[in-house]
Amino acid sequence: MVFHPPVAIVAKAGDTGKYKVGLPAWNMILRGIMSGAYIAMGGALATVCSTGVQATDVAMRVGTASPGFAQFMLGAVFPVGLIITVMTGAELFTGDAMLAPMAAFIHKVSWASVLKLWLWVYIGNLIGSIIFAYIAAYGPFVSFDAMGAATLTPFGLRAIAIATAKTNYLGGMALWSCFVKGIGCNWLVNLAILLGICADDAIGKIVGIWFPIFAFVASGFEHSVANMYFIPAGLFCTGLDPTKAVDTLNWVTMWTNNVIPVTLGNIVGGLLFVGVLYWVAFRKEMAALK
Repeated sequence: MVFHPPVAIVAKAGDTGKYKVGLPAWNMILRGIMSGAYIAMGGALATVCSTGVQATDVAMRVGTASPGFAQFMLGAVFPVGLIITVMTGAELFTGDAMLAPMAAFIHKVSWASVLKLWLWVYIGNLIGSIIFAYIAAYGPFVSFDAMGAATLTPFGLRAIAIATAKTNYLGGMALWSCFVKGIGCNWLVNLAILLGICADDAIGKIVGIWFPIFAFVASGFEHSVANMYFIPAGLFCTGLDPTKAVDTLNWVTMWTNNVIPVTLGNIVGGLLFVGVLYWVAFRKEMAALK
């Protein structure tokens, strides 16, 4: 496996960001839709694989797994979405939160072009995530009888539980926690991006991406694009079975109680904790490469 040194990884990240900000808007949206759907695929798989393994009470009755094992299952399978995104050239907002600023630092591209990339990719990610949330909710998360009556499968009930937990950040300190979880998430996500860049072969990229993404999901951090899938999937499921509706779970609280603070945290995590820190750490070595 070819392994690039850290200074080369930072330089390649800047080159990648420069390429991305130069894409036309329609292509940013299209690639964003693709990545939103891919991240949602990982989210759907994580929902299915973690169904039935979460503990039901603090005492953890016999026959139920620990909360840590449920998180392990979530983290173990979720990385498939970012692996597909990176290896097929799709666009993910959380990765661009680091790559586009790197281009601004290294190649002096305008910050207006960085914001343009963020905006169009974010919109594309939202569209792709919601499309796949609908597919999951009306596919494996429900069964229909001959009369068309819907019954949620255990996976659909799990989807509602996940979505409810993600919109249950109530009050100032809870929202601060949500924001901080967004920072931790994108710190790890962008380290995964850098590890993916450091290898030239497919296996090296997959392994490099998998471990940090596993860490962020299993640790319980919050990813804005993943939540664009998780919360709508739960909402679509409550639409199929209104008796499972929860007061705190709706299209408004999706944004106010989760996606907005998580998005801000993701920007800080990617831009500051990875982009700025690595640029400052390696800018002298990069200047020597020119």
